[in-house]
Amino acid sequence: MKFFVCIKQVPDTETKIKVGADQQIDPAGVKWVMNPYDEYAIEEAIKQREKNPGSQVWVVTVGPKARTAEALRTALAMGADEGILIDAPANLEPQITAKALSLVIQQEGGAKVVFTGRLAIDDNASSVSQMLAEFSNFPHTTVVSKFSMDSENVTVEREAEGGQCEVVQMATPAVVAANKGLNMPRYASLPGIMKAKKKVLKEVSIDSLGFSLVAKTKTLALELPAEKPPVKLMSGEISAQVSSLVQLLRDEAKVL
Repeated sequence: MKFFVCIKQVPDTETKIKVGADQQIDPAGVKWVMNPYDEYAIEEAIKQREKNPGSQVWVVTVGPKARTAEALRTALAMGADEGILIDAPANLEPQITAKALSLVIQQEGGAKVVFTGRLAIDDNASSVSQMLAEFSNFPHTTVVSKFSMDSENVTVEREAEGGQCEVVQMATPAVVAANKGLNMPRYASLPGIMKAKKKVLKEVSIDSLGFSLVAKTKTLALELPAEKPPVKLMSGEISAQVSSLVQLLRDEAKVL
């Protein structure tokens, strides 16, 4: 059986982000990493392969070939078997990304479970996995924190509102969007890194998939959050500190 994992390359959380004139993230000087939630998806796919000898883990990504190949190499170094790179422009809308992933996975065939992260930390859209499932006609569950499977079904536990948990059973093939806590992603080993560098990636041009890349949504504005004011430290008697705190909350923070 085949386990597919859809991953995305995103800016590192410690990278200084700048907004370009096109209302998109300026890639100059940005450090790119694999989306953290996708690491849980890769780890779970590898764990299931280990429980099912003869299975394979295929990792798929969409984006500019010049940089997204690095994310695939990271996944291969973690233990994935094969990588597919869908060469496409940056900043595609979720619908186009999901459709491209669905078509390539169906062309490859043999999917038992398609794992994704529950969202990407750059746009927080949290929609590609749902759209992927719809285009593929697969059942889907997101925010998954526990996973098990048998020959015909997968059973997952997902977080719900109010601290509740839901247990969902789905027939395979299915799409599962991983949440933090599902597992502990492994580090890439040195032999794995060296092997990943030599691995030949399968490349697919998004133009060859035969559907329109015309976006149905448009980013009108993108701006960085306002700078947070510096921390103020208080000293002196407790009563004086309390008075100063109340004044600041009323006059500056305006929450009283």
